[in-house]
Amino acid sequence: KVFSFWGHIRIQNFESARVAIAEETPIDKSDSVRNLIRKHPSIASIQSFATKNAILKTSESIAGILFKGVERDYNFSNLQPFLMKGRWIHFNDSAYSSEINISQFTSKKLQLDINDKVIIYFIQPDGTTPRPRKLTVTGIYKTGIEEYDKIVAIGDLALIQRLNNWEKNMVGGYEIFVKDYKQMDKISEEIYPDIPIGLKSNTIKELYPNIFDWLALQNQTILIVVIIMVAIASLNLITCLLILVLERTRMIGILKAIGAQNGTVQQLFLIHGAIITITGLFFGNLGGLLVCWIQKKYQFIRLPEDAYYMPTAAVNIVWWQVALVNTVTLLICLLVLLIPTILVKRIRPVRAIQFR
Repeated sequence: KVFSFWGHIRIQNFESARVAIAEETPIDKSDSVRNLIRKHPSIASIQSFATKNAILKTSESIAGILFKGVERDYNFSNLQPFLMKGRWIHFNDSAYSSEINISQFTSKKLQLDINDKVIIYFIQPDGTTPRPRKLTVTGIYKTGIEEYDKIVAIGDLALIQRLNNWEKNMVGGYEIFVKDYKQMDKISEEIYPDIPIGLKSNTIKELYPNIFDWLALQNQTILIVVIIMVAIASLNLITCLLILVLERTRMIGILKAIGAQNGTVQQLFLIHGAIITITGLFFGNLGGLLVCWIQKKYQFIRLPEDAYYMPTAAVNIVWWQVALVNTVTLLICLLVLLIPTILVKRIRPVRAIQFR
């Protein structure tokens, strides 16, 4: 969601004390930036944008927004999954498009729907009277990320250029989409020497650290839960086999009395423990994958979207990961099963046969 809305890397004028939602200092369109896609094959697309603070006003309510202006070559396919109603703005041959896309949150707050007219007042940085424009709502989107849905609206970059008295070749910055998001930090460093002096490249992780810190915290939580699960499962296996050994003490004594070696007896219990482990893995996989399939199809596990940025628990079954987890689990179980079988060596046949 974050990448689709803002790209992976952003190139803007270098400003050390700038917040993410502040208006950009204009920069001239640069061929050297556009040509990055040729020099770096890992870049998928480059798109220009600009933002401007504004206020939407209806007869009953007002709402402050950050108006994001884009150009006619903007690729809306990245945002298509978030479109709830209507369509994205269309560009025409006039000075600028008089259309706007707003969030579902804003539409409910202002009681706006598709094709409704809305007055937007653009805040001027010099403190002069806000400049009004009448725009038509053509689309309503919802990302589920509160920071975006509460403030961002999408419109024509040409409108911002006119309001700010910019030349047609002036933009607020560039959004870069890369083919592999895991490489965006590396790519950002690689392209820095190739961009004009005075500009800076930042990854979205650097601009919106709160969301990615939250994701990192979730990964740490998952690791802790997995460790606890492995520890509990190992203790259960050890307990299970200890009970098996104790229940079969007389049998062990008899087997040893008729000449069975410790290794043979241990092998019997390992095979029995392996059967229990494989049976558990089978039914565990069957139940787990069934729940995942049902969740993927019917999405019955709901989440508070304002906290998790998604309405339902997401499911993505990667089969090689399933196979890896099963293999590692089986190996750990077999190693754990060796611990109780050590008791077999300590059992003496005479006492074991008399054991009740």
